[in-house]
Amino acid sequence: MKTKISNKQQEIINATGKILSVSGVRGLTIKNLAKEMKFSEAAIYRHFKSKEKIVLVMLQYLTETLDEIYTASYSEHASPENKLLHLFEDTLKFFKENPHFAVVTFSDGLFESSQEINMAIHKLMRTKHKHIKAIIKENQTSKNFTAILSEDELIHLIMGAMRLQMFKWRVANFEFDIVDAGIQRLKNIITLIKIK
Repeated sequence: MKTKISNKQQEIINATGKILSVSGVRGLTIKNLAKEMKFSEAAIYRHFKSKEKIVLVMLQYLTETLDEIYTASYSEHASPENKLLHLFEDTLKFFKENPHFAVVTFSDGLFESSQEINMAIHKLMRTKHKHIKAIIKENQTSKNFTAILSEDELIHLIMGAMRLQMFKWRVANFEFDIVDAGIQRLKNIITLIKIK
């Protein structure tokens, strides 16, 4: 069952992303959140028990949403190569519309001591890995992508390049079109790994 987020929780999540993008993890406090939203701290606590819970809900929601996007991309598009392109295009469109999720994904030191947050990040990574691996395997089986590199090596190549592109977008304060830039980056990678 997908994590339910109320309108007020969504506002808090958006404000959390804004604070993380401007001030980083150290700047994310309930006091700063209340100030950003013009709420009392008590009002924030009515929706989330702690700032850690806000981030946890963000990561859970992101994982569930990406799982849905990946499943739809995988099943709707005919050729294995197009499945990969559409998977990333749909993912990048989601991040373009919801940049606060990119902020939480790329915030260094995000509650490093929190086992719950670490588990949520690992679940997000496993979800991405599972779907991308299936498409890469299909491309290798159909002799569309090289088999010189293993599925895992190709996943690292693709995910690493896309993560770098997302990080560049994040540090550029979201000022370029992540969908166009990301898809061009992925097409370049496909050119390198495609069997001609």
